[in-house]
Amino acid sequence: MDRPELALHQLYAFTVLAEELHFGHAAQRLGIAQPPLSQQIRRLEEKVGHPLFDRASGRVALTPAGRELLPSARRALDEIAEGLETARRVGNGEVGRIRIGFAASLALTILPVLLRAYRDRYPDVETEIHEMTTAPQISALHEQGIDIGLLREPPADPGLVAEPILSEKFVAVLPSGHPLAAERVVPLVALANEPFVLLPRATGPTLHDRILGLCRDAGFEPRIGQPAVEWQTVAALVEAGLGISLAPASIRRVRLGGVAYRAIEPNTARTTVAMCWRRDDRNPLIRRFLDVARRESLE
Repeated sequence: MDRPELALHQLYAFTVLAEELHFGHAAQRLGIAQPPLSQQIRRLEEKVGHPLFDRASGRVALTPAGRELLPSARRALDEIAEGLETARRVGNGEVGRIRIGFAASLALTILPVLLRAYRDRYPDVETEIHEMTTAPQISALHEQGIDIGLLREPPADPGLVAEPILSEKFVAVLPSGHPLAAERVVPLVALANEPFVLLPRATGPTLHDRILGLCRDAGFEPRIGQPAVEWQTVAALVEAGLGISLAPASIRRVRLGGVAYRAIEPNTARTTVAMCWRRDDRNPLIRRFLDVARRESLE
């Protein structure tokens, strides 16, 4: 069956007149003159093929056809209003689903604060989070598996935008019984002969190279004795005596009795966490998440 071509203003005029049962009152409520209202009702009646109102004896009443149409007209107008409101909220980034990748170490710093602030502000947005190291996040962004990546030292990528949201100093991670653990500040050069526990380069090339670069600037090539995929594992392996490490200061929240965290010299070295998204992605949810991230950024 062909769909009838109905104008929404005709349906709305019909429902208002059905409630007022008076052309003058309905026209006033609609903010139009009475003749245009009468024309809209006549056009709607022509589409139905039957009168919708009985105008006999100077009174207005719904005909059987009008009584049948009224509930459907109200439902249609309500659904349109609801659809328009939902579309507005989607366009404003207030509803929907956002998929976020995050580096595990961020659970020790900005992630809980950021997610709590975002969910408080946009409770109707479904938040889907995925724990991923840097390289998998970059791949997932390109493959549209996630909408946002929260990662350390993002590599330069023309297809992505990266905005820093957190900056941290590096610290030395030492077994608590290590001689250097007695020092308040550890010169980097003092670590020259130590085996390092580090994240594999494949999981985060830029951060891995950054740490190696710090050691080279201090005059030595670090000897990597043991890889570890997560910073919590790094701390555990240091406690086990498999080596020492350089890590973001947030690793201090991994509290292990056999591990000491010490400032390093030079102390100007910092690591950056950035929020990344596809350059051509116009999803308003990303814009709203970025607004919250900017407010919650830690220095």
